[in-house]
Amino acid sequence: MKHLSSLLFIVLSSVCLILTGCSDSSNFTVKGVVSGGDKQMLYLENVGISTVTVLDSVKLTQPGKFKFKYPKPENPEFYRLRLNNQLINFSVDSTEVLDFIADAGTFATSYAVEGSENAKAIKNITLAQLDANLEISKLRKEYQANEIADTLYSSKVLEAAEAYKEVARKYIYTAPMSAAAYFALFQQVDGLLFFDLYDKNDSKAYSAVATSYDHYYPGSARSKHLHNLALQSIKIIRGQRPINMDEIEAKEVNFIDIELPDLKGQQVKLTSIANGSPVLVNFTAYQTEWSPSLNMKLGELYEKYTPQGFKIYQISLDTDVHFWMNVATKLPWTCVRDPQSVYSQTAALYNVKQLPAIFILDKKGNLVKRVEDIKTLDADLKSVL
Repeated sequence: MKHLSSLLFIVLSSVCLILTGCSDSSNFTVKGVVSGGDKQMLYLENVGISTVTVLDSVKLTQPGKFKFKYPKPENPEFYRLRLNNQLINFSVDSTEVLDFIADAGTFATSYAVEGSENAKAIKNITLAQLDANLEISKLRKEYQANEIADTLYSSKVLEAAEAYKEVARKYIYTAPMSAAAYFALFQQVDGLLFFDLYDKNDSKAYSAVATSYDHYYPGSARSKHLHNLALQSIKIIRGQRPINMDEIEAKEVNFIDIELPDLKGQQVKLTSIANGSPVLVNFTAYQTEWSPSLNMKLGELYEKYTPQGFKIYQISLDTDVHFWMNVATKLPWTCVRDPQSVYSQTAALYNVKQLPAIFILDKKGNLVKRVEDIKTLDADLKSVL
């Protein structure tokens, strides 16, 4: 009888351990130490495809220890630790335990992480992206100060971007099914993706990761997102047919023509607008904070100078077509939209490096001015009119 009781105790203890294990296996753990962060708030956030959600938070104490537990995701998902405006990105795909050691002052760059190879890879990718951003920012300042020429600026920016992509490709092509590959694919500089959806070589990277995600995580939100982007990329690239220069009638032009769809879906050429009329050409994005005030200023000038034949040809680079349409319907001038958005080849031909970009054509169709300061726009137009 005593032997039976002992056996029953062992069985019950084993069941308890199994149940406890089952409970633990439903969560992942993020813990560690942040030195120098006493009384500061540390947040655990989920980084979705288009949203960021706060999951938990803790006020750090003098030792700096923290610990978060959260239900594991069904598929690989992205999270981040946020301390003030500093971020540590990482991914989770099971019940792993991630251990971070960081300092509050250099939280986003000098941390150490154990427990996840993907988290280590994401750190390397983040540092490469940060290096590229810093280099491009430095180059932009030199360019704006007229310290370097256009061609040198462009080549150096491409070099900085390529340095990042060289690091990113190692993760993308070595393990395209990994969270690190996905993360590397979507890093940005100035709001633009390093990997261009409309570049033939970069398209291969999207296809590689999309194919792997379709295979390993079928039906997941990120797989669907990647799949759609890869298809869009292939479609655009296939549409970029070689041009037979022998079939093109040679004409001397004073500006690069633009042909894009308006609100009715009809293709509108800039040359059809600039036919004996002074025209303001504006590359813009209605979803930005400065857009309403810019359009208000343009409205004043449009009303003031329309009797003298003044016209506006406004090119939107908005990604949200419905938002663009809602704003454009209220504007009295010609509004078109480039579906390539921030990857616009037209904007690239006009050497648009930031928005808004404004150009002025005179009555003869000569591109006479690139407006650098909106405050001088009225005076610039008067000189043309």
